[in-house]
Formats: sequence, structure tokens, C-alpha cells
Amino acid sequence: MRIGCVKEIKPHEYRVGLTPSDVKAYVSRGHQVKIQQKAGTEAGFEDILYKEAGAEIVSDVKTIYDNSDMIIKVKEPLPEEYDLFHEDQILFTYLHLAANRRLTNILMKKRIKAVAYETIEEEEGHLPCLQPMSEIAGRLSVQEGAKYLEKTFGGRGVLLGGVPGVSRGIIGIIGGGVVGTNACKIATGIGADVTIIDINASRLSYLDDIFGSRITTLYSTDANIEFILKKCDLLIGAVLLPGAKAPVLVTREHLKIMKKGAVIVDVAVDQGGCVETIHPTTHDDPVYVVDDVVHYGVANMPGAVALSSTNALTSTTLPYGIMIAEMGLEGACKHSKAVKLGVNTYKGKCVYPNVAGAFDIPCDSIDKWL
Repeated sequence: MRIGCVKEIKPHEYRVGLTPSDVKAYVSRGHQVKIQQKAGTEAGFEDILYKEAGAEIVSDVKTIYDNSDMIIKVKEPLPEEYDLFHEDQILFTYLHLAANRRLTNILMKKRIKAVAYETIEEEEGHLPCLQPMSEIAGRLSVQEGAKYLEKTFGGRGVLLGGVPGVSRGIIGIIGGGVVGTNACKIATGIGADVTIIDINASRLSYLDDIFGSRITTLYSTDANIEFILKKCDLLIGAVLLPGAKAPVLVTREHLKIMKKGAVIVDVAVDQGGCVETIHPTTHDDPVYVVDDVVHYGVANMPGAVALSSTNALTSTTLPYGIMIAEMGLEGACKHSKAVKLGVNTYKGKCVYPNVAGAFDIPCDSIDKWL
């Protein structure tokens, strides 16, 4: 298979879809790999390393798209990239389509075979290609929240860990999945007062076993959400419904009961966000204020730690990419239910129920083409 990997153009997105060792894995199996010039430089991988691994370094991005059966990226294509795709091309990347109607329509119109990292699903709901970035985003959420709580950024001027004789900062986390658990690890590590809310009682029991008396666990109810909103200095939105738009759990009305200068970091922003007033921001301009509450909405948080993120991401995406290259997408779908669940659009149709449901459009089954 002819595989192309392009440089990300999202602002301050420094990750890359393939490392040199990934290239070597594809080339050793007889596949051709084209890498856009300097695609991996910001993540710590110079062109010479890709060349030594067997890739062809190409300066013109259109040449890569025109001559690739599968495009491997990190983030969803931006409008400047839409015209570069061709019919029946495989796109393997994060997509988050439930929050992006325009991209969904483009992928269907151009009949792209779009495979989303975030909906590849193994047994018991495990999302292997989403997990490493969720781990990183969860840990960064506390780090970023702590920074924007500083008075110079419009925050309350609270030190989350406190000091002797001073109350610790209070962190509320909505969602006890991978993001929430990793946020807990950092939050408890710096000594903050942490409360985590989840709808799953078994998950709360698990978190209680791990963190014990260092955190408070609460079942997700409207009353408990309001309780934590009133007291927290930092709120972390960590809600996930695989492939679907995140449910709005914090409304604009809720901001009135929050402390002035409190900070919201909504990690679910790339799926629409669980806070009504959140919208995507960039590392260039990460925060804005609504009703005296600081909002942080960077949709590609792990891009800031590109070397760690690229290595963590590609270690999980490589086995599925190899499977698709070796068997073709259709063969990989027959062989692996996880890959089949990763397909969001195919032959001009939406084939992932949570994306179709977000826009109330028909959802076909990919099985009829297999």
C-alpha cells in the first residue's frame, strides 16, 4: 500500500502521525511511505531519520495526497486540506466528527474511507488509540488549570497545593474515565482538594480504591454538580461518550454560582464540550472569560508535549495501521471488530451511529460492503 504522512497545520500542533520506527515497520513489509518535508521536526524527528528508515521525503503536500492510498495524520483535516483528498482514499486520524458537521459532509461527499482513532474499540469498551492522549490531556488539564488560576491570567490567584496555614485549592472533575483518573493523579500529587463525579457507581468504587481518602467521590446528579461548581477553584470537564457529542452538564446559568476567577478546563471540547459556554481555542490564545469564569478550550492539548504525545500515540495506532495496509480496509474490518468500529464514513455514507445521531442523518452499516 502507498502510505502518506503529512505535516499538521492546526495551530501549534507539533505531533506527527508516523515516527521513523513506524516507517521502518511499514517499509519492511513492502509498503511505500511518503513523508512531507519537516513533518516530524517539531516532534523531534528530523527528515534524515525518516529517509534512513526507508521513507521518501516530499516537499509538495499535494503530491503526497495524489499518490497515497492511505493518509495517516494526527488531527482532523482543516478546510485547507479538504480539496486534497481523492475518492476511496483511506484517512486514518483523530476525527471527532460529532462536533464537526462540515467535515462529516466533506468526507461523505468525497467518498473518503475515514477511520477515527477515537472510535477504534476493543473488548469491554476499551479505546486503545484514544487512551494515551486522554492520559496526557488529563494530566495537562491540572497543569494548565493551575497556570490560569494565577492572577496574571485572570484567575483567582489560588495555589492549588496550598502552603502550611493556607487552604488547599479545590478541584472538581466531572467524569471518572481515563481523563478524569489521570487528572486525579496530578491533582492529588500536588496536594489539591479533589472531588470527582461520575455516573457509574462501579467506576467511583474503583477510584475510591485507588485514591482512598485523598479524593471525594460523588455520584453524578444535578445537585452534586451544583455542589462542586459552588466550591471549586478549578473545574475539569472529562466526559466522554465514544464518537458522540459530549452531553452539556454545565450551563451558562451555572457560571453564576461559581467563584469569580475560577477556571474551567473542558477536555471534552473536541467533542463539543460538556460546558455550554466552552468553544475551541488554540495554544496561541487559549483562554477567554465568560461571567467572570476563565475558560480554557484548547482542543489539541497533547500537541504541546509533542515528543511524548507522538511516541504514546503511534505506539497504539501502528498495529491497526499495519493491519489496514496488509489487508486493505475491508479485510481489516472483517478481521478486526475494533477496526470496523473505527470506520466513520465509507463510500459516501456515515457508518458510525453516534456521528449520525449527532446530526440526525441516516446511518448505514459497513457490513453490506464487506
